[in-house]
Amino acid sequence: MPSVYDFSAKSLAGDEVPLRRFESKVLLIVNTASKCGFTPQYQGLEALYREFAPRGLAVLGFPCNQFGGQEPGNAKEIGEFCASKYDVSFPMFEKIDVNGADAHPLYNFLKNEKSGLLGASIKWNFTKFLIDRAGNVAARHAPTTRPESLKKDIEALL
Repeated sequence: MPSVYDFSAKSLAGDEVPLRRFESKVLLIVNTASKCGFTPQYQGLEALYREFAPRGLAVLGFPCNQFGGQEPGNAKEIGEFCASKYDVSFPMFEKIDVNGADAHPLYNFLKNEKSGLLGASIKWNFTKFLIDRAGNVAARHAPTTRPESLKKDIEALL
């Protein structure tokens, strides 16, 4: 049976990153955007990462421009925005599609494991997938779910 660890993705720097690198960690995988009403969630995601990384949490950000064109920047611009505006230190990946024919294989897996309000489709930016230490999708949270409200769920998996 496949797990999140069977996939890889390119970092903002363009390096191929096997997700097996995060094996045995709890993961919070989020499709992000820099010009969205939910963009301030970067602050909450970074706070979770800083609080729980020593105990085994990794937050993985996947920029996506499929919702209202709210992530128009290139990898360099996205990285600079995240660093300067929100001091993001968790891993960020290259911009991907999360829906449609060109959806990244990781997102096809995540959506098939936990459907949401729109079935298997991602509704909007900042949809969050919580992954247990075995690489299984434990939960899916809507864009409106504030990162800080996930603390109990994260602690239960750590």
